Formats: sequence, C-alpha cells, structure tokens
Amino acid sequence: MVIYVLYALSAFTGFTGIVAIIINYIKREDAAGTLYASHFTWQIRTFWWSLVWGILGFATLLLGVGFVILAVDGIWFLYRLIKGFLNWNDGKPMPV
Repeated sequence: MVIYVLYALSAFTGFTGIVAIIINYIKREDAAGTLYASHFTWQIRTFWWSLVWGILGFATLLLGVGFVILAVDGIWFLYRLIKGFLNWNDGKPMPV
C-alpha cells in the first residue's frame, strides 16, 4: 500500500515515483506466488507506460497534441492508482 501512496505523491514530487519503482523491483520477488505479485506487476507497468506517454506528451507540446496526451496520461495514471489501491484494500489481485 505504501507504494501506491508513493506513486500518488509522485504527481507532485516526481522523486517518490523513482523510490516506488526501486522498491517494486527489490520487493517483487518476495511477493511471488501471492496475490500481491499482481500488484507489483500492475505498479511497474503503470510507472513505465506513464513515463513513456509523459515523455511523448512533453515532446509533442509544441505541436499542440502534447496537452491531450499529457491529460489522458494523467487520467490513466490516476485510474490505475485508484483501481490498484481499491483492489489492494479489498485483498484482490490485479488483472495483469
């Protein structure tokens, strides 16, 4: 659950997202075989895809389409955080 909070804070600091992804990779093996392994995969995919779309969005800001890409990326990131947090809280695995 702490990792979801770190990812949420990364919208304001950025640094906590880096801390969260490092923790994901360090602790991923410890969660193997549990329902929480799917959360680690979910979080890792969320981080990398959001980063890719964020970079693409910033790269295309001057074209005007970057604003749309960044907005969609932000909404998608928020959706993934909320869905992951709710499933974690309910003790459910993520659909990965």
